[in-house]
Amino acid sequence: MKTNINFMGNPRRPALAFSLILVVLSISLLLFRGLNLGIDFTGGNVIQVEFENRPDTVTVRDVVSAVVAKGAMIQDFGEKGIIIRTNEDTEESRKAVVQVLQERFQDMKVAGFEKVGPVVGKELRNQTLIGIIIALIGILIYITVRFQFRFAVVSVVPLIHDVIVAMGFFSLTQMEIGSSFIAALLTIVGYSLNNTIIILDRLRENWRDLPQYGILELVNRSINQTLSRTINTTLTTLFPVIALCVWGGPVLEAFSYAMLIGIIAGTYSSIFVATGAVVEWWLAKPE
Repeated sequence: MKTNINFMGNPRRPALAFSLILVVLSISLLLFRGLNLGIDFTGGNVIQVEFENRPDTVTVRDVVSAVVAKGAMIQDFGEKGIIIRTNEDTEESRKAVVQVLQERFQDMKVAGFEKVGPVVGKELRNQTLIGIIIALIGILIYITVRFQFRFAVVSVVPLIHDVIVAMGFFSLTQMEIGSSFIAALLTIVGYSLNNTIIILDRLRENWRDLPQYGILELVNRSINQTLSRTINTTLTTLFPVIALCVWGGPVLEAFSYAMLIGIIAGTYSSIFVATGAVVEWWLAKPE
């Protein structure tokens, strides 16, 4: 598929401004609203119940949500058991959950309960942050050696952009997040980097034609030459993620929606943010 879309013409600076606005809004939301942390981050009550005729998890979740403010994680256990995890760790909350279940299901009995701490503690969050920083430094070094320093810097910018935008979306919607959210963010980083590197690698190959075409035309040619691959990669990952959003249920909700926002933002940032940054940097300082 041959295209000749002028990405670096009039749309370039409005696209960069739009991305900057999104990042500022996302950071503001994170500062003032924060994230709706699930039991993996906060800890809470774990209640194990058993039934003679076990209902499905959706029905149990609907019943429990009437007395649990932030919802609950429901999962099957064995042939007759169900494990209920709630963010609230008080005894009153546990008794309320048991009571509402007993009123709805006459054959239910409590098999056990305990108060648990957060699965994703402060140490794990710090280790994740350190891991991301080390990965970004490694990316900077590799792309500087493989391409050039300015390519290395602009390849990291979309990664930060995509992660912040995804977190801003979750702050805005207050969708509950768990440990799978961290996995989604790390996946977004890898996906965004892949899209960006494809375009920058083609730009590197075309760089010898810079005196002939100029930076704007050269970047446009590189984007258009890789556009079909970018679209195919986006669609083949987007369709399964949309299916997860629709049919994945509450357990996969945070992961699937984080991936959805990340794929959309990653495709947009690789076409406009990374390449737009290259153009603006070159126009300001060619050497």
